[in-house]
Amino acid sequence: MTNETSVTEFILKGFSDILELRLISTAFVLFIYLFALLGNISIIAAVTIDSCLHTSMYFFLKNLSFLDMCYTSVTIPKALMNSLKRTGVISFWECVAQLFLFVMLCASECFLLTSMAYDRCLAINRPLLYGVIMSRKLGTELVIVAWLSGALYATFHTINTFSLLFRGPNVLDHFFCDISPIMKLSCSNPHINEEVGFAVGGCIILGACALTIISYVLIISTIIHIRSADGRWKAFSTCSSYLATVILFYVTGSFAYLRPASHYSPTQGRLVSVFYSILTPSLNPVVYCLKNKDMQVALKKLFA
Repeated sequence: MTNETSVTEFILKGFSDILELRLISTAFVLFIYLFALLGNISIIAAVTIDSCLHTSMYFFLKNLSFLDMCYTSVTIPKALMNSLKRTGVISFWECVAQLFLFVMLCASECFLLTSMAYDRCLAINRPLLYGVIMSRKLGTELVIVAWLSGALYATFHTINTFSLLFRGPNVLDHFFCDISPIMKLSCSNPHINEEVGFAVGGCIILGACALTIISYVLIISTIIHIRSADGRWKAFSTCSSYLATVILFYVTGSFAYLRPASHYSPTQGRLVSVFYSILTPSLNPVVYCLKNKDMQVALKKLFA
């Protein structure tokens, strides 16, 4: 971080510049956030309590739910408070911390989804060896690697973003500190930082996405060759929820980050951010419980 940076705080514009839309957006986001917290806490509690769910698949699901809780809690509470107080002031170092945590959790979720795809690929393509290969130790190691990789990825992007000069203006056209709107405020030329960030982010995230797609291609090809219709349906229903989450996460995330900061549109940026930072983590509990009978039974036991 350079000592020449004179900006000590940023002002977040929030969900909307129009008062009526801001109030409606605040109520909507609050409802979604509380729903996400309840859903993810329920999944964590159900998997922890029910001994029938002490398998690798549900171990990954529990970690994904915890990630989603942290993921939404980094940005939404601050945005809601700013919206209710009608002030969007956030200190420079608080903005640095928020960006780091958000990118770390976002990247960790990306790597965790890749691990989950690998887990399902092993379960369907190598069912006899699955219990031997996918041990609890390997599952724990994959989760740790996902978190550490996310932290390293976030460290790079945080340094790459805040190594620019910020002397004013300091009004962010967003409801949290994100890379593109921050770079747009820089008084120095962010072109090189944009290209480096785009290259590193594209290689790492698209690499993880490619591994995930390969896993699901292998899964689908195996499911097609299952002779029993019931067997095909059971295998497909198990993996369809994972696939739906992966598609939603990567499509919205790619639309937000795989473009230069100079092309950033405030209205479009906020709308896309609502999808990948609020709606996707909130829909995960619904997606994973919709077709999963074991999870439904565990949740009924929990609430009963």
